[in-house]
Amino acid sequence: MQNNTDPGFKIPGNQADPNAKPASEPALSPVPPGGSAAPGTAGAPGAPIEVAPVQGAPATDTSTRDLAIGGAVFLVLLIVFFFARNAYSNHLVRRRVAPSSADTAGWLMFFGLAFMSAAAVLAIMNAGKFLTVAITGTLLVLGIASLAGALITGRR
Repeated sequence: MQNNTDPGFKIPGNQADPNAKPASEPALSPVPPGGSAAPGTAGAPGAPIEVAPVQGAPATDTSTRDLAIGGAVFLVLLIVFFFARNAYSNHLVRRRVAPSSADTAGWLMFFGLAFMSAAAVLAIMNAGKFLTVAITGTLLVLGIASLAGALITGRR
């Protein structure tokens, strides 16, 4: 039998008597050494163990409802950004910018806004999981680069 040396999990209990159980906890029959408990009992090898999270620990799981709401918000934003892209391209053409440059600047603006809003939606949905340099940082760098490219291309 191996000893459990994992320091990351402790069962809270009475410090004076480690074998004492709280009054609200039902007494469980111990499993004899080398024996096995009856199936369905708390000491069974395949029985599920319920572990409550530490008080104040951030939840890192995102529910499907949150993902659906975030996806719908992002889709609405993409539709709005598409109309803004068309308006920006038409505005640049009226300012005597070449139509090809105006179209490129419009698409760069669309992708820049899309990357920035993707970072914002992910951060709002689950900051503990998505607010990292690898995810949010990459989206923000790409968004800022696209918006800068849109401004530079729109000046030609």
